[in-house]
Amino acid sequence: MRSSSAGVNAISMAVDKSPNNKQLPPPDMRLLTHLAITCLLALTSCVKDKQETTKAPAPAAAGMVLIPSGAFEMGTSQELFAQGNIPVRSGAEEWPPHQVILDAFYMDTTEVTNLQFKEFIDATGYKTQAERPFSQEDYPQAKPEDLLPAAFVMAPPVTKVDINTASHWIWWKLTNGADWQHPEGPKANLVGRWDHPVVNIAYEDAEAYAKWAGKRLPTEAEWEYAARGGLDGKLYPWGDELTPGGKFMANCWQGDFPNENTSKDGFMTSSPVKSFEPNGYGLYDIAGNVWEFVADQYQQGYYQKSPKFAPKGGVGESIVDPADGPVVYQRVIRGGSFLCSEGYCTGYRTAARQRSDDITSSYHTGFRCVKDID
Repeated sequence: MRSSSAGVNAISMAVDKSPNNKQLPPPDMRLLTHLAITCLLALTSCVKDKQETTKAPAPAAAGMVLIPSGAFEMGTSQELFAQGNIPVRSGAEEWPPHQVILDAFYMDTTEVTNLQFKEFIDATGYKTQAERPFSQEDYPQAKPEDLLPAAFVMAPPVTKVDINTASHWIWWKLTNGADWQHPEGPKANLVGRWDHPVVNIAYEDAEAYAKWAGKRLPTEAEWEYAARGGLDGKLYPWGDELTPGGKFMANCWQGDFPNENTSKDGFMTSSPVKSFEPNGYGLYDIAGNVWEFVADQYQQGYYQKSPKFAPKGGVGESIVDPADGPVVYQRVIRGGSFLCSEGYCTGYRTAARQRSDDITSSYHTGFRCVKDID
C-alpha cells in the first residue's frame, strides 16, 4: 500500500508542475487508466502466447485429406427397414442409431491402388494371405484342396437364379490362383488396372500395408463419419437418390443380380479410382467399387452399447471351433462394391455394414487408410 501511495504522490507532483495540468484528468483517474492498459496488454500477450502454442493440424500428406472433428448419428433406424424405406437387405444390423463424437484425422482420398500395393510388395517381399497356403497343422479337419492359396471370385450362374431362394454359393467360387496380381484367377493380370483398387486382400494384408505406410485402418465410426461427407442422415454420400438426375455416382451393379449386369455405369468389375465424383470431404469411391476393411471386429448388438466418444468396435467370437483351427474373428467391411445392386445388396449406403473375417480374401474387397493427427 505504501508503494502505491508513493506512486500517486509522484504523479500528483508531476501534474502540479505541468503547464497544461488543467487539461489532464485527475491523477487517480490516470493511474487507473494506466493500470487498465497494462492489464490489457498483459492479457493480449497471454492470448497471443496461447494461440502460438495451439498449432493448426499439419497439411495432409499427399493423397490424404483432413476429416474434421465432429459429432454425427451413426446407423439406421430398424423401423425404416420394417417400413420398406431402406432398399432391400442389410449385411449386419445397423441399429439403433446412436450419437458418436470423433477427433479429427487424415484419410486416404482413394482406396489403395494396385500400384501403391506393388510398392509395398517390392519394398518388403510380403506375401498376401491369398498367395500362401494354409497349414494342415492349423486346420487338421480341412481337406488338402481347401488349404491351397485362393480367393473368392464371382462366377456368373449358368442358369437364371432367384436371389430370394438361391444360396450365394451358387455364384461365389473359391478360386485357386486368384490373388492381388490375378483378380479373377491365374489367367488374369493387372495390365491397364494399376490405378484400380487392390483386391483379394485379407484383413492381415491390409493391416500390414497400413503399418508399412505409417498409417492404420479406420475404425468403423471414422469410416461412416467420413463417408457422410458432412451430410446428416442421408442414404448415400451424395444425398438420398441413388442416381440423381439419372447420373451414376458410384460403381455398382445395374440389372438383375446375379444374372445380368448391364454395366450402364461403364464398368463390369472394378473401376479406376476417381472415376466418380468425390463426397463432401473429397473422398472418392467411398461408395461402390470395392468393399473396404475397417479395424473393428464384428460383435452382434454392439451398436446398443457403443460408447459415444471414438468407439473402437466390439469383441467378437471366433467363427472357427478351437478343435478345427486357430481363432478367426469376424470383421466389418464398408462401402459396398461393383456387385452391390438395388435388388440385392445395397452396401453402398453410408450406414450399410457387411461381415467378413480375418482370413477371407475376395475380388470385391480392398481398403483405404487413415492417419492420426500428431
